[in-house]
Amino acid sequence: MTHEEIKDLISFLDEKASINRLKIKDKDFELEIKKEDAACANATISAPAPACTPTPSVNVVLSEKPATNKTAAGDTINSPMVGTFYKAPSPGASPFVSVGQSVRKGECVGIIEAMKIMNEIEAEFDCRIVKVLVDDGQPVEYGMAIYEVEKL
Repeated sequence: MTHEEIKDLISFLDEKASINRLKIKDKDFELEIKKEDAACANATISAPAPACTPTPSVNVVLSEKPATNKTAAGDTINSPMVGTFYKAPSPGASPFVSVGQSVRKGECVGIIEAMKIMNEIEAEFDCRIVKVLVDDGQPVEYGMAIYEVEKL
């Protein structure tokens, strides 16, 4: 998306009073535009102070995400969802996989807890674990690399 197209979107958002937020995602491109809430913009400080925090009238956030599931060193196993990653089936248990271990397609390599449901993460291909990229109990996002692997 060009700077001119982004400026046009910001102008469009300013013209439309009923639209306060616009988010566009396309493969490796993400754009989010937020407009200040009118109630907060017109608030005056008095006792007690309003529960609004002033923000800029338009906030543009651009982020580029990698288009593939590769790191600089090789392939990765990525998170299929947002949640909390666990290396082992329970606290104190041995991890599903460790560095140097060979894994077959379909084998469990970890668990992601999402909405109190434990979801097993399976290897999508035969591989060898090269590096663990996420700590146990760490929040993960969709598509985030969990393990760096070497395809077999």
